[in-house]
Amino acid sequence: MFFNVNFIYFLNYIMFLNNYCCIIDIDGSDNMNDLLKDFIDYLIIDCKYSNNTIKNYKYIIVKFLNFIKKDVTKIDDDDIKRFIENNQKIGNNFRTISNNLNVLRSFYNFLEIEKIINKNPMNDIDMPKVPKSLPRILSKEEIIKILNVDLVNKYSYRNKAMLELMYASGLRISELLNIKTHDIDLDIGIVRVMGKGNKERLVPVDDYAIKYIKIYINEYRILLNKNNSDFLFLNNLGSNLSRQSLFNILKEIYIKKNINSTFSPHTLRHSFATHLLENGADLRSIQEMLGHSNITTTQIYTHVSDKVVNDNYKYFHPHGE
Repeated sequence: MFFNVNFIYFLNYIMFLNNYCCIIDIDGSDNMNDLLKDFIDYLIIDCKYSNNTIKNYKYIIVKFLNFIKKDVTKIDDDDIKRFIENNQKIGNNFRTISNNLNVLRSFYNFLEIEKIINKNPMNDIDMPKVPKSLPRILSKEEIIKILNVDLVNKYSYRNKAMLELMYASGLRISELLNIKTHDIDLDIGIVRVMGKGNKERLVPVDDYAIKYIKIYINEYRILLNKNNSDFLFLNNLGSNLSRQSLFNILKEIYIKKNINSTFSPHTLRHSFATHLLENGADLRSIQEMLGHSNITTTQIYTHVSDKVVNDNYKYFHPHGE
């Protein structure tokens, strides 16, 4: 059953308030704690950010305000530069610093909207140039290795179903772990996912993945479902699988299969997109399946695909090197 989207936002909001918003820890300032709660409300209601994103924003704002130890109306660009310099001193990389500044920019934009500040100190701050790096892509031979799971028990059948679904659909880790049994239609091969910004989309799933999802649901999921859960992929306690658990499962498989690559839980997602592109899928379709709001995000895979072609040329052509 499909719930009204506004009702889903409301439920997410209540859950987030219960879990996180009661824990505000800016040193010695009730006014700032109240302001942070208002900012979190803004992120939930206006921006419709996910719980994980909001937790990250809150962490960075609290870290910033506790470092500066000044009222937000009195913070200037020199204070922000001092915060950046401290980030560099403690060894944070360009991406971390850039992420911190993006969060601060969002925070000060909110303060401007609410007319709490007259001048935005972030207007005088230049964003660092983050060096672009291409995502690591698995070869088709490596994909075959990873998907070749030894099917011996309920956990291996669960893992096989997860891996097949990840490679068949290119889902984000958070999307995969939040799938419920009623979100997937095994007859027509469609999975409904709630992506970033609570944007719902339908993603096709191939017959091979459906085959193993059916086996998992019909024969093994019932052995894990101790709490009558609706989540598709469950742990040994009968709860939905956590990100850390999935990370550990994937890492163990990589090691066991001798996949010598920089490990990332999103490697299967990147490989899904690149292999589609290499086999002739158009960029707009890949954008829709991945849930990218902007096609420029999807275009990174054209660069990845070009790199694969160049690497193959250098390896296989007699004059390649």
